[in-house]
Amino acid sequence: MSSAPARTPPADHAPLVAVTGATGFIGRHLLVALSEAGWRVRLLLRRDPTELAALGIAPQVVAGSLADDRALERLVDGVDAVIHGAGLIKAARRADFFAVNRDGAAALAHAARRVAPQAPFVLVSSLAAREPALSDYAASKRAGENAVLDVLGEGATVLRPPVVYGPGDRETLRFFQLARGRWVPLLGAPDARAALIHVGDLVRLMALLVAERPAGRVVTAADARPEGYRWDELLGAAARAVGNPAPRFVRAPGSALRGVAWVGDVARAFGSASMLNSQKLRELRHPDWSVSAAEHARPEGWAPRHDIDSGFADAVAWYRAAGWLPDRASTAH
Repeated sequence: MSSAPARTPPADHAPLVAVTGATGFIGRHLLVALSEAGWRVRLLLRRDPTELAALGIAPQVVAGSLADDRALERLVDGVDAVIHGAGLIKAARRADFFAVNRDGAAALAHAARRVAPQAPFVLVSSLAAREPALSDYAASKRAGENAVLDVLGEGATVLRPPVVYGPGDRETLRFFQLARGRWVPLLGAPDARAALIHVGDLVRLMALLVAERPAGRVVTAADARPEGYRWDELLGAAARAVGNPAPRFVRAPGSALRGVAWVGDVARAFGSASMLNSQKLRELRHPDWSVSAAEHARPEGWAPRHDIDSGFADAVAWYRAAGWLPDRASTAH
């Protein structure tokens, strides 16, 4: 995210929300959305928060980690709500995923029950949790959901975002890099679908959910097309956003993708956390990441501001300004 001028801090009597995961891609955007919605924020951080200075926000800070019960109690003491966004998205071992995504979530839920039992608790999970057999990551996110709901019951809301994109995200940057070429590889089956949401729409949704009365439910975020997008639609929109209006799509051979994933598997076996491995490939190529009407979160007062074209254009503009993506003049053909 770009630098922002200092914002007028919320009044001392404004509601206070405890937030974990504030230094991540979604977390940085969330802090801005919460401040604009009138919340004071208190953060759990393991390092100096100077990197958040560009956001123009002066949060309260509790030094510590999810493994520090005393820090967690200080974090939630006296708060009006809790948003748990911290999580591990890549790890070398299954146990590492579960230590953070399950045990960390459980520890924070227990601290909230002890110290702030009336505070609504929003757990930011992942749509991958719907299919826990696909990967250690997905299994750990489902385990985290179960742990929080076991501890807090109707005091918690679980939010499952789908693919989240927007300014500052390094993972979906790969889609735009692929979309610059003459030949654009399609990574999944022709009828596979994946829901999307722009990070700005997601954090506005989160700011509304945390102000609602929780009901022990699991809901899913998505843009105005919860049924999702085919791979040619997704990468076609990415190609338009980078100035490649007539890409030639080619189905990526499964053998080639498995070969790339195998390299990640080897790295993981030697203790290196890799984002692309066989487990992540199973997630990527899963045929149905759509969102049903029953699970689609649409609280009163919220509607997505971005469709895929405006959202991708916003992301590309940021990537180019940040030097992460070449400008249109250098697009490869």
